[in-house]
Amino acid sequence: MAIGKAIKRLEDPRLLAGKGCYVADLYVPGMLEAYVVRSPYAHARIVAIDSQAALACRGVLAVFTAHDLPADLMPIPMRLAPTPALELALQMPLARDVVRYAGEPVAVIVAHSRYLAEDAADELLIDYEPLEAVADIRVALRVDAPLIHPALGSNDVFTLISKKGEPTRALAQAPRRLSLEPGVQRHAAVPLETRGLLAIPDEHGRTHVYGPTKVVHYNHAILARMLKCDPASLHFVETDVGGGFGARGEFYPEDFLIPFIARKLNRSLRWIEDRVEHLRATNHSREQRHQLTVGFDDEGKLLALEDEIWVDTGAYIRTHGVTVPDLTQALFPGPYAWPAFQLRTHVVVTNKTPIGTYRAPGRFEGTFVRERLIEGVAQMLGLDPTLVRERNFVAREQMPYNVGTQGLGEDVILDSGDYQRLLAIAKQRMQWEQFAQRKAEARKQGRLRGSGWAFFVEKTGLGPWEDARLVLDSAGQFTCYTGLAALGQGTETILAQLCSAQLGIEPERIKVVHGDTDKVPAGGGSFASRGTVVGGTAAHLAAEELKKRILRVAEDYFEASALDLQVGPEGVSMSGVPARRMNWQQVAAHAQMLEVSLEVSQRYDVTHMTYPYGVHAAEVEIDSETGQISLERYLIAYDVGKAVNPAMVREQLIGGMAQGLGGALLEELAYDEEGQLLSGTFMDYLLPGACEVPDVEVIITEDAPSRRNPLGLKGSGEGGTTGAGAAIANAVANALDAPPEAFTQLPIRPENVSAFLRKRTARPHLNSS
Repeated sequence: MAIGKAIKRLEDPRLLAGKGCYVADLYVPGMLEAYVVRSPYAHARIVAIDSQAALACRGVLAVFTAHDLPADLMPIPMRLAPTPALELALQMPLARDVVRYAGEPVAVIVAHSRYLAEDAADELLIDYEPLEAVADIRVALRVDAPLIHPALGSNDVFTLISKKGEPTRALAQAPRRLSLEPGVQRHAAVPLETRGLLAIPDEHGRTHVYGPTKVVHYNHAILARMLKCDPASLHFVETDVGGGFGARGEFYPEDFLIPFIARKLNRSLRWIEDRVEHLRATNHSREQRHQLTVGFDDEGKLLALEDEIWVDTGAYIRTHGVTVPDLTQALFPGPYAWPAFQLRTHVVVTNKTPIGTYRAPGRFEGTFVRERLIEGVAQMLGLDPTLVRERNFVAREQMPYNVGTQGLGEDVILDSGDYQRLLAIAKQRMQWEQFAQRKAEARKQGRLRGSGWAFFVEKTGLGPWEDARLVLDSAGQFTCYTGLAALGQGTETILAQLCSAQLGIEPERIKVVHGDTDKVPAGGGSFASRGTVVGGTAAHLAAEELKKRILRVAEDYFEASALDLQVGPEGVSMSGVPARRMNWQQVAAHAQMLEVSLEVSQRYDVTHMTYPYGVHAAEVEIDSETGQISLERYLIAYDVGKAVNPAMVREQLIGGMAQGLGGALLEELAYDEEGQLLSGTFMDYLLPGACEVPDVEVIITEDAPSRRNPLGLKGSGEGGTTGAGAAIANAVANALDAPPEAFTQLPIRPENVSAFLRKRTARPHLNSS
């Protein structure tokens, strides 16, 4: 089965038949259920908690508060971009003295059912002393603002700086300058399935935990550290997952609380998050403000950039550390060869739900800001915006190209790329040369039509390593064991396809095992679009070695050279003599006789990430009466290096675009000045549906294979999201002939468009281009 063939996903028949198994599907006799009591205040001191009335409620077995946890319990540590300076802002599983966001866990009630536990929560008496809340970055930065973590001495808790050349001098000397203050709103992943856990203690002193996802082995290790127990006493099992997108699978307070309480009570305990809890307590993402200036010449050549960035990280630093601001800064230069820049990013705490990663974390935000800026430059000069991009691209012959920033601890060095070619392909598909005519004709008919572009560079394939173990057993069954997780991205199909390509068998013959710490002792997990690049390469190398061993066994069996043997779907045969063959059971039996192991383990070490790239192009029409925005056409062109399964790449890009569309036009986790979430239900938090998501045209190219792995692979999980906000915003601005400073805040809603049109009518000079 050749790499590059669009086979159907092996996971789908089971899932489509309703045979998936999610945490909420699991039940064991005598199982108890937990309800997490959360703070109604964004900032308050906990004066006292009286649990007697709650304990007296029907069906309640226990109430746990912070005082019932170990006195020496460590806070939840950072997984990515660990920064010792921020350890004072880490979160404890239950608030002990002060709550810092509405929704922070304060207590856990255990009962025979969730309903009984939730009823008992009404009887839990918690005396809060409200404190002044800080719900806006601007307030948090005031000198008289309440300190959310007094030990840190400031709400501006961490700063990242990237610098190349002499940007201040270059800006001063630039013939032209443009300054903008763009921003991206707080929104989040909102997967179909909320979080959940089931912890089952057994008679041997082990605890089996069902429900960890994404980074199963990391969570396993952290829980062992926090419980101060032998890791062997914990068994983690990844269940099916109804979407991940960055939010699912990190180590949250409940990931400690549920196993801890189950062990304390020696009873099976399940917790399933409801949607209100999810919107209030699961990681949020995105919220950023930028203040930037770009210098350029009359030909559109970019000369210098300075950007001051503020990231609202919420009340605590969660497991991602400063990954989101780190990646905004690392990838902000994009595909352009900037002579000079300075990027200064502030990590600011507020009394809001902590943030984490969400598909294309930091890059959705940075791409929106940078690509609005590029189109603003083009508009000021009266140039084609695609021409400005072309004049500033890093050239193919400059690869590998050191951008001058760092991301996730490594220098950003673009491994390969032909940005000029990809943009040319996209322009031809979008019939860009005829767009001005289409726009003019639409105007004559009273329709406002606009086009927007967004070019970006992504990062994928984060290391440092991944293992794969491939086995041919005595029954002739191939099994691939991997440390990756399956979050809906097709892990089982990709690994089976990569192994089968080496072995000459059908992908269906390869069973893929993942997410079970008893069966797979170590693994990095699935995040940062690393599955195919890192785990897939490990599986490919394992299959390559297993094939060598199989041929060694067959050489002995046939008394022939490997050059005369052929590996096929049913076993090994002599080339040109198909009657002379051995099936897989015979291969395994003969290997055992020869004492040749048909169990191969391979570790693939990664020193640098790979950098795929893409372009989004949107055409919109706007109803001038209502401000309604309609996506008339949408294109994603993306270079993936090498597509193992083009159909799955296409699906990833389209799914990602739907999430980017939500961030561009609809979704917002809005807060009031007291730190209360205003959009905490689907009545207020708007998601795109089938009517909002257009048909997405996808072009997949393989012009720039990575130089950093043997197959030339680059990831594809996030590129569908990265450019959506920028492309749509640019299209809206183009339709309205808006100045560069307009539509620099997301989301863009009909009321924003209508307000702009009213303002332009009142002040006609704003209608300049």
